[in-house]
Amino acid sequence: MDYLGSVLRGSWDNQTRVSGFTLLGLSSDWHTQVALFILFLAMYLLTVAGNFLILVLIGLDSRLHTPMYFFLSVLSLVDISYTNSTVPQMLSHFLSSRKSISFRSCVLQLFVSLAMGSTEFFLLGTMAYDRYVAVCHPLRYRIIMHGGLCLGLAAGCLVAGFTNSLMQTIFIFQLPLCHSVINHFACEMLAVLRLACVDISFNKVMVALSGFLVIMLPCVLVLFSYARIVAAILHIRSSQGRSKAFGTCTSHLTVVSLCFGTAIFTYMRPVGGSAAQQEKMVALFYAIVTPMLNPLIYSLRNKDVIGALQKVLGKFSKTG
Repeated sequence: MDYLGSVLRGSWDNQTRVSGFTLLGLSSDWHTQVALFILFLAMYLLTVAGNFLILVLIGLDSRLHTPMYFFLSVLSLVDISYTNSTVPQMLSHFLSSRKSISFRSCVLQLFVSLAMGSTEFFLLGTMAYDRYVAVCHPLRYRIIMHGGLCLGLAAGCLVAGFTNSLMQTIFIFQLPLCHSVINHFACEMLAVLRLACVDISFNKVMVALSGFLVIMLPCVLVLFSYARIVAAILHIRSSQGRSKAFGTCTSHLTVVSLCFGTAIFTYMRPVGGSAAQQEKMVALFYAIVTPMLNPLIYSLRNKDVIGALQKVLGKFSKTG
C-alpha cells in the first residue's frame, strides 16, 4: 500500500490537487434515503451475521474440515471484506447531507473492493475445480485436494485479485480527473473513469483485458469443470447416485450463476455503453445482495451445514 500511495501521490502532484470527491449516491430525496438506510442496514447485518456464522460453524464442526468448506470459509471472509469496503460508508451517507469521501479513502475503497471482487471470481473457479475432483475422482479426492494445494490455491486467488486491483487502481488514479462528483454510491472503477478529462482508450482496453482475465477465465474453468461433472453424473446408473452427486454442486452452481452473470453484465461492456443509474443498480446487487445470499444458499441447500448448526444450537440449549 505504501508503494501504491507513493505512486498515486506522485502522479497527482502533477495534476490539479483535490482533497476529495462527492458521491451522488442512490437518491437525493430524504424520505427515500431513510427507507434505503433501513433496508440496506438490515441486509448488511444479515450479510455479516450469515457469513460470520458460516465461519464459526466450519471452525467448530470437524465434519466440515474438508477442502470444500475451507474454500467456503475463504469465500465468506472475502464477502465480509467486500461488503465492509463500501456499505458502511453508503449507510452513513444516507443520513448525511454531505456525501463526501477523501481522495485517499476513495483510492483505498476502490482498491479493496476491486481486490475482493476479483479474488471472489478466481475463488469460485477454484471451487468448481474442487467439485470436479470430488465428483469425477472421488476415491482420490483427499489425495489430490490435500492441505498444501488448498492453501496454495487460496493464496493464488488472493494474489491474483490484489495484483489486478493494484494495476487498475494505479492506471485509473494516474489520469487527470477534471471533476470531483462521482455519480455512484462508492468509488467504483467505471464511475471514477468518467471523471477523466483525457482520452481513456487505454483504460478501456485495460478494463476489457481485466474483465477477460478476472471474469471470463474463471468462467471458462467453471464451464469446463461442470461439463466434466455432468458427463460423469450421466454415467452413474442409479438415480439416487446421480441426485447425490449433483446435489453436492447445486449450491456452488447457484452462487456462480449470480456472481458471474451480474459481473459480466456490468463490466464486459463498453465503459460508456450503459446508463449510470442502471449500472449503480447492478453494482448494488453485486455489493450487497450476492454476499447476503451466499451463506443462505450454502446453508439452506446443504445438509452438512444445517447439521452443524443444529449441533451447535443443541450444545447451547444443554448449557442453558
